[in-house]
Amino acid sequence: MNRAIIIGAGLHGLSTALHLARAGWDVTVLERRHAGRHSSGINAGGVRRLGRDVREIALSVIAADMWANITALVGDGCGFVATGQVKVAESAADMVKIEARAKQVRDLGWQHEEVVDAAELRRLVPAIAPHAVGALVTRDDGAADPMRTVMAFRGAVLRAGATLIEGIAVHGIAPAPGGGLVVDTDRGPMEADRVANCAGAWAPGLARLAGEEMPGIAKASMMIVTERVAHFCAPTVGSASRALSFKQTAAGSVVIGGGHQGRNNLVTETSIVDFRNLANAARVATELFPRMKGVRMVRSWCGIEAMPPDQIPVIGESTTLPGLFHSFGYSGHGFQLAPAAGAAVAELMARGATNMPIAAFTQTRFHTTARAA
Repeated sequence: MNRAIIIGAGLHGLSTALHLARAGWDVTVLERRHAGRHSSGINAGGVRRLGRDVREIALSVIAADMWANITALVGDGCGFVATGQVKVAESAADMVKIEARAKQVRDLGWQHEEVVDAAELRRLVPAIAPHAVGALVTRDDGAADPMRTVMAFRGAVLRAGATLIEGIAVHGIAPAPGGGLVVDTDRGPMEADRVANCAGAWAPGLARLAGEEMPGIAKASMMIVTERVAHFCAPTVGSASRALSFKQTAAGSVVIGGGHQGRNNLVTETSIVDFRNLANAARVATELFPRMKGVRMVRSWCGIEAMPPDQIPVIGESTTLPGLFHSFGYSGHGFQLAPAAGAAVAELMARGATNMPIAAFTQTRFHTTARAA
């Protein structure tokens, strides 16, 4: 039986493991902390095609079909609700921007993004501020519960026969003497035919162990959760010109994000909220939803993730160590992509090729690989 090691038990690692295990591989997932410890379990939970980098749209459309049948994939609904995603235009200039975007998407053959006027926006989001003049909408996008989703994938991975080892650290990856690869861990060496680097913000460091340099930074996007209030917003809402992700949960709490940055330390695996930036997130939310003024914050946090310079993921086989495959750098918008990206990486690992639309994500676009000595 072919053996695979997946490094990282975030959603992308778990999804890759699930698809490989169901293809008959002997799969072991190694996680330094616990499944979903960093960005996978604590993000905004957006399930969106809306506003994607055009290079991501095709994979996102495939993922949307998988989300529509997520219970069949992992045995749980993951809290997914298709209540729509809305990107609000706050000015005439914003309307020009979203109309150009909708045309660009249509010209590429996709029909999921729609421009709506102020009246339709207020029908979809009655509480929106009076100055809003329209929106870009994808009506069957939505949101899910991040940690519930991680736990659903974790359970499906185990039921598929894979092994999950939590609390284990990886210190090296190298060719094995008898073929394949050997992964050096703090519990001793482990061998496999293929290895997937799904280590999130720490993935570039693992790539470096194999002699491969990846450009980019680690980001620490902040989230706010408020006290519970009477329900007033069904879709997930953003802005065409400002950083915002705004949704209300079934319980009434409001979750506010949008990429406002805190600070992170990869060595200590910690992140710190930047209250000045957090205040900016709260200000944008209250300017678009005046009824949020005076609503109390309950907690806030950061999730750490890798971000390449072009803010799209790295997916592909290592250019320096054959048999090692990368899947990281989702830059704060990888949650929705996880079911499809995991299937693509599993196919690459199992047969060396995939028909999934991931060609744009190969790390060769950076032209910065360093050959191992």
